[in-house]
This record gives sequence, structure tokens and C-alpha cells, in this order.
Amino acid sequence: MRYSSTHQTIYPQLLGGIFVLFFIWMAIAPVSRDVWLAEAIPVMLVFAALTAGFRSFRFSSTAYTLMAVWLFWHTVGGHYTFAHVPFGWVTDHFGFQRNNFDRIGHFSVGFYAYAMAEWLLRKRYCGPVLATIFSILLIMSVAAGYEIVEWWYAVADGGDAGIEFLGSQGDIWDAQKDMLADTLGAITAMLLFWIVRPHLHRQA
Repeated sequence: MRYSSTHQTIYPQLLGGIFVLFFIWMAIAPVSRDVWLAEAIPVMLVFAALTAGFRSFRFSSTAYTLMAVWLFWHTVGGHYTFAHVPFGWVTDHFGFQRNNFDRIGHFSVGFYAYAMAEWLLRKRYCGPVLATIFSILLIMSVAAGYEIVEWWYAVADGGDAGIEFLGSQGDIWDAQKDMLADTLGAITAMLLFWIVRPHLHRQA
């Protein structure tokens, strides 16, 4: 899908502006301020990195859209704490035993593989196959790293905030399932990447 240069410039800025307003709204009276702060830090870091690099490297509109999914989703999770997001209708409809809002959030982390592959190919660091493999492995590494951070925070806090940040909801395999969700999201993103092939069109 091709876009005009004007659209390519305005769309990310418009999307970013909407997210800033949404983030401020979700920062008002969260369920737990300690949990909100812990969950907001990675969101702010990612958004700051995308903003700082906007002039030097501009991703496609598709990449920005996919990356925005996690930013918005994680921000909602930080406001309510992931285990207590009002997601009961999905849990009831599918007969889940837990609130899977966090699982979808982890799946959306995988969408960043799309942007990574786009960056690698447009920078000509490698070919499409290696870019695909590396992007998926990168997401898997980030997923594993984040699970370690969650564990450290939960141990260091030692209280309710730590438990809420961990978000296992009594599932002993929570960390493994979260990493699987991240990986499946990355694979899905790369399937989309091979369909769209933004590196061939420059703007998609």
C-alpha cells in the first residue's frame, strides 16, 4: 500500500499525539500507583525512542500502527493492573479460567518484529530471510528479559504491587506462556511483513 509523503509525515505524528492524550488519561487515578509506574516505564521508554528516532529513520505507517497496538494495550493494563482489566466478557465467552488481557498484550509485543525487519532491510544489513529470523529471535530475547525483570521486581517489592506486576494469576507456567505469546505475535507480524513487503515499496 502506497502513501503520499504528506500522509507518511502526518500519520505517525497524529498517532503519537493521540497516544500522549490517552496515556495522560490513563495516568489519572490508576488502581495502583506503584504498579502503574512500573508498567509505564517501558511504555515511556519505547515511545521516547520512537520519537527521538523519527527524523533519522521513519518506519512505514503499517509498522507504526502495529507498534501502537502494544503502547495502547499496555497503557490500559498499567491503569487497571493486567489481572483486573475489565475483560470479563471475553473470559466468560471463551470459558477461560483467568483474565487473558495480558496474554494479548504479550502477543502485541511480537508486532515489533515487523519494524525490526523493516529497519534491517532498509539499512541493508542483511537479506529478507535473515531479517525475518533475527526479528523473531529479538522478540524472543526481549520476552525472556522482561520475564526476568518481572521476577526481580516481584521479589524486590515483596508485596501486593509486586504480585500485581508479575500478573501470573496463579498460573505456574505464566512466564512460559507469556514468552510463547510474544513469539507467536512475532511470527504473525513476519507473515504480514512478507505479504506487504514494505522494504520493496519504501512506504507501506
